[in-house]
Amino acid sequence: MDLQLNGHVAVIVGGASGIGRAIAQAFAAEGANVAILDRSSAATEVAADLSQTYGIQTWSRIVDVTQFADLEAAAATLVQECSRCDHVVYAAGIGSGKFGFPFWNLSPADWPKNIEVNLLGAVHAAHAFREAICQSPHGTLLFLSSVAGQIGSQTDPPYSAAKAGVINFAQCAAKDLAPYGVRVNTICPGMIKTPLNQSVYEAWATQQPADQRLDYDTWATRKIEQIVPLKRWQQPEDIAAMSVFLASPRCKNVTGQTINVDGGFVMHW
Repeated sequence: MDLQLNGHVAVIVGGASGIGRAIAQAFAAEGANVAILDRSSAATEVAADLSQTYGIQTWSRIVDVTQFADLEAAAATLVQECSRCDHVVYAAGIGSGKFGFPFWNLSPADWPKNIEVNLLGAVHAAHAFREAICQSPHGTLLFLSSVAGQIGSQTDPPYSAAKAGVINFAQCAAKDLAPYGVRVNTICPGMIKTPLNQSVYEAWATQQPADQRLDYDTWATRKIEQIVPLKRWQQPEDIAAMSVFLASPRCKNVTGQTINVDGGFVMHW
């Protein structure tokens, strides 16, 4: 299927690993030129690999999403170098690294960093690239949230609250940017094998008595069987496929939506 993204410029914030990297690759496979923004120096390597593999133009910038000045500067230089910016995907995210059953297992001090990266980082990206995507006839803005932001997951309350905020902010942004023809949507992944998911397991495991502690694969398999109707992992490529579809003209009337790619997870609730 030709998604008509050839020659577009897509900026992936948090594109050096995990779901963000899969999204960057999906855009590249559609012929889009890609900019990777990430706090990791791996952004440079990922960009070079995509350029060599798909024959596209790529750029990379090392940024701290909690610092608006970083994203603002990156946006300014990228727009100057690329001459355009059509799609921005905010895929950066962190967990608290602690297990939140109950919420007082965490302290208020565990909240700020989570909010700064997961929610304020998304706000920073929207502000930094707003003008550029408004000038594009194809402008889209996509945020990665989580099913945790829809169901008030107790696993990590700061993460859940921040991701709920992302969904709400995306709806506000969709209304504000609609007069400029820019579409704004949110994807909520379900159970995906990523470092973030691994950290959730590790936080859980530390709370368990030694004789009740499960290895990661057993823990995850049991959780999927219990709460995912399709009873399988979601893959980063599943999120990436939806991301490029939402960026394409085939979704020209889709904005302000929250799309679950979760194997039916939310139906469990």
